[in-house]
Amino acid sequence: MQEAIKPSVQFSRQMSVVDNILAEVGRAVSVLDGSVHAGRPNPAGKLPFKTEAEPQLTPTEQRHAAGLMRVNHVGEICAQALYRGQAVFCGDAAIRDVLHGAAAEEVDHLVWCQERLNELESRPSLLNPLWYAGSFTLGLLASKAGRGKNLGFMAETERQVEQHLDQHLQDLPATDVRSRDIVEQMRQDEIVHRRTAEKQGAHRLPKPVRLLMRGMSKVMTTTAYRF
Repeated sequence: MQEAIKPSVQFSRQMSVVDNILAEVGRAVSVLDGSVHAGRPNPAGKLPFKTEAEPQLTPTEQRHAAGLMRVNHVGEICAQALYRGQAVFCGDAAIRDVLHGAAAEEVDHLVWCQERLNELESRPSLLNPLWYAGSFTLGLLASKAGRGKNLGFMAETERQVEQHLDQHLQDLPATDVRSRDIVEQMRQDEIVHRRTAEKQGAHRLPKPVRLLMRGMSKVMTTTAYRF
């Protein structure tokens, strides 16, 4: 009887792995093709008629704002992939819930950034599939590092994103209130994500790892601004 059960259990586990892989592939496709939906309204509100609803940006200001919002959009692509990857091999259900909860709010950010890019008559990064694949792989590696380091990776990611968004609030054109409203709400959400990870037992990552993360972020932001 036991000999008959073991193959059945093994098959069920294999099917579960396949199901998870297919689910993540489907998720990646929906994120990259823009078919995901926000769970919260855009903090900038609706904009029926651009010329009536906000001050007109100069062409230079519009291009700059679009570049910054494209960078933010890429950041949300990466965050979505990173947290989904971190949850794959995480054996702690409570931590998986934290990661999936953060990922859900990052979807809101993703949609808001896409909407603002549309308003600025611009587009997302052409390299989004590459950013997603790289971040998901990084998340998979982090998910095998144990609870404290997995959460530490999330906390450090959010800490660096906070700094990045603070800089964007300084760099965005003063008259671009809509982009500023979106970035400010994103910043508040990222602070909550970081504090949640810290409360759950996040470990401080070694300095070389933090510097490597910062270097990778610099490459991404510089590239995404133009492409």
